[in-house]
Amino acid sequence: MTTTDLTPEDGRAVAPPAAAVSSPAPAGRPALFLPPLIALSLGYFLVMLDVTVVNVAVPEIRTALDTGPSALQWIVDGYSTVFAGLLLLGGGLADRLGHRRMFLTGLGVFTAASLVCGLAGGSGTLIAGRLAQGAGAALLVPASLALLQATYPDRAVRARAIAVWGAVASIAFGAGPAVGGLLVSGLDWRSVFWLNLPVAALAVALTLRHVPATARKTPVRRMDPAGQVLGIVGLVALAGGLNEAGSHGWTSPLVLAAFGTSAACLTAFALVERTLEARERAGRGRRAPLLPPSLFRSGAFTATAAIGLLISLGYYGMLFLTTLYFQQERGFTVLATGLALLPSVCMGLVAAPLFSRLAARTGPYVPMAGGLALGTVGFLGWLTARPDTPYPVLLFALIATGLGQTMTALAATAAIIESAPASGAGIASAVFNVARQVGSAVGVALFGTLAAAAGDFTSGLRLSAGIAAAAFATGTVLALGGGGGAAGRPPPAPTT
Repeated sequence: MTTTDLTPEDGRAVAPPAAAVSSPAPAGRPALFLPPLIALSLGYFLVMLDVTVVNVAVPEIRTALDTGPSALQWIVDGYSTVFAGLLLLGGGLADRLGHRRMFLTGLGVFTAASLVCGLAGGSGTLIAGRLAQGAGAALLVPASLALLQATYPDRAVRARAIAVWGAVASIAFGAGPAVGGLLVSGLDWRSVFWLNLPVAALAVALTLRHVPATARKTPVRRMDPAGQVLGIVGLVALAGGLNEAGSHGWTSPLVLAAFGTSAACLTAFALVERTLEARERAGRGRRAPLLPPSLFRSGAFTATAAIGLLISLGYYGMLFLTTLYFQQERGFTVLATGLALLPSVCMGLVAAPLFSRLAARTGPYVPMAGGLALGTVGFLGWLTARPDTPYPVLLFALIATGLGQTMTALAATAAIIESAPASGAGIASAVFNVARQVGSAVGVALFGTLAAAAGDFTSGLRLSAGIAAAAFATGTVLALGGGGGAAGRPPPAPTT
């Protein structure tokens, strides 16, 4: 594939690579140029690996740093809380300042934060490092998706690129506990953070050499500080409240205060953004909205964002419960539990090639609907779960939910890219990732509460499986109506 001619942020021309290393492609189909994809996939690999790799190191961290339960919770959950809270800001900055620039900035922040975590001598330093890791992740993920859109303009090639990008993330997430276990047992807990340094260095080197900087227009309007502050506080309060709900209860003063703060800030955020865009359209605006409400005029964009929330709510909520099921109800060790979940969490290896073939022919909505329908049936399979249910009986549910979720996530990522204008690719991808982060937090908190409140754990598991199936079934309906007519057209480009 010939690299698209793009103009970087500093105005210099970027020459196409002298030698293109491409994956084989059928006759008549453009080849997939690999080096940019490897760079972008490595960045996302780090983000997803650090969601789960630290969990295994928690006992060692508690002993080594004499850390209490509250600090341990922030070491684990602080990363995802800040990640969710800063995603909109990261997407907006990427669209304004340049996608490659923000991708590299995010990688730099993430790497420096990993170094802080690895050198931490106390829980306070480690928590600060984890929060900074979340900030770096929020900068690089929206920029990574926008760079995929710019680097692979051909729809079929882009579908293959997204399949690889998503499969790498799926493998990183699933391998996190196993990788963490090997590193902690072979070295110590600090090694889970040292691992990030060489991977990030390789990603930076490949990005500088092979990822062209996207063209950027100098913004006519100033930035939106009120929207940025309201969005950050609202999302951080929401994510923090959901994280605390699982341990403190939904009616605790801390959780209610967090939800109240989130509701007030996000309502004010919506009003500010609507006002700024209205002034801009009237020619009286001096500031550009961080999140233009016009993005949601596309039915495809809105439906796909909702699907992102639904699949994360159902899948990650159930993944949390099934982990507890194998450990508490079945007596599996951590390693045995990881192996038992492999048929679900590693379905990216199957979903990626299947999605790339289907999407190249049909677009993203057919595989999206198929993945959601498969996931719906898979969650219904968990209705047979009992403390003594043979593992082979549960194998279909594990495979179907893993394959369905991964297929849907890949298709939804492609749909978000297609439904967003190039000038708003960063913020569009940020909205999608915010929806997924919120869905995951809601699912874990809600399903954990249902399991704790039920008469026995498996009753709560089965009730949660029914809710997850309903979430995926709702997503199926949205996907079936998402790709046609006006819903399939991109929204108008946000003005700047």
